[in-house]
Amino acid sequence: MKLVASEKVKKLTTSIFTEVANRKQEAIKKGIDVIDLSVGSPDFPPPSFVMNTLVDYAMDSSKYGYTLKGIDEFHEAVGYFYKERYAVELDPAKEVLQLMGSQDGLAHLATALIDPGDYVLVPDPGYPIYEAGVLLAGGLIYPMPLLEENKYLPQLDQIPLDILERTKFMIISYPGNPVTALADEDFFKEVVEFAKRHHILVVHDFAYSELIFDHHPQISFLSIPGAKEVGIEFNSLSKTFNMAGCRIGYVAGNENALNILAALKSNIDYGTFYPIQKAAVAALTSDFSSLDQQKREYEIRRDTLMSGLEKSGWQVPKSPATMFIWAKIPKGWTSREFAFELIEKAGVAVIPGDAFGRLGEGYVRIALVQPPERLEKAADRISQFLL
Repeated sequence: MKLVASEKVKKLTTSIFTEVANRKQEAIKKGIDVIDLSVGSPDFPPPSFVMNTLVDYAMDSSKYGYTLKGIDEFHEAVGYFYKERYAVELDPAKEVLQLMGSQDGLAHLATALIDPGDYVLVPDPGYPIYEAGVLLAGGLIYPMPLLEENKYLPQLDQIPLDILERTKFMIISYPGNPVTALADEDFFKEVVEFAKRHHILVVHDFAYSELIFDHHPQISFLSIPGAKEVGIEFNSLSKTFNMAGCRIGYVAGNENALNILAALKSNIDYGTFYPIQKAAVAALTSDFSSLDQQKREYEIRRDTLMSGLEKSGWQVPKSPATMFIWAKIPKGWTSREFAFELIEKAGVAVIPGDAFGRLGEGYVRIALVQPPERLEKAADRISQFLL
């Protein structure tokens, strides 16, 4: 029997990520030592007290049943974390919803909210699940260009009124992936007013909230007056506490939007493993000293790679946040050509920018997921490749 993918699945753009992985494996088979800076998966472990909590509860044989949803302690821990870190007051019972990672919620949000013919405003370049979730739900994408000359902020006044009349929600992310720019309070205030004026839900992806460098402020969208009236904010423990494989995250904000997403999730999953929830509670209610140290480690990695790249004459702006560098490639290459040649000729794997949207062409995303000595070696190899 021959099966054919649905038209929705055919629209998804996973081929570039797969091809990078395949080319990396081919290079390894040839004996090339590949320094993998492609996948944004933390190489740091969770704090030891988080792992110990997970182990302790995993040894309790009574905790292996369905949880069905987030336990009260988890929701309260998110409320504590948001108050301590971002000065945002949340009602844990009404304004927090647990997710199996923020990607889970982002993937299902469009299914919960939109009907065929509805538009969603999506950043270009942007994290692929933004677009994928909408396409799988049968919705329409309206790309918001993120251009360097506009500080990678969308120009909201350039979106046609007829599109806005058919738009259910918009997605923004600061700091983002792959573009690592930051937004200030003035921009977020503009977004709140824009959303109120056009009756659009704001979806802010805040997954890199604890990887903001150089003393820039950590601004939660929900800290803006009126934000909870029009918006929700996704976050997770994947990048913040290096619990990526645990698949636990949350969305906070507008109660109505959370209830709609919760109704969908109640038909899809049976909750996150109890020991993982308890480990997350331990992380979210800690003294947060590990977060400051981790941020400093990423800053060292960024500076190490940037210093090495400068030797080759490749001028790359310093990333103000996240575990990535968003770099404009030298002239004469497409993003894919550059990334594939870099694997084969230099043994360094990065992601071509067009994996994140049409306007990602001409860029590559470099992940800071190797220790400084490996990043220094990667920079040397890239320098030799360019020279």
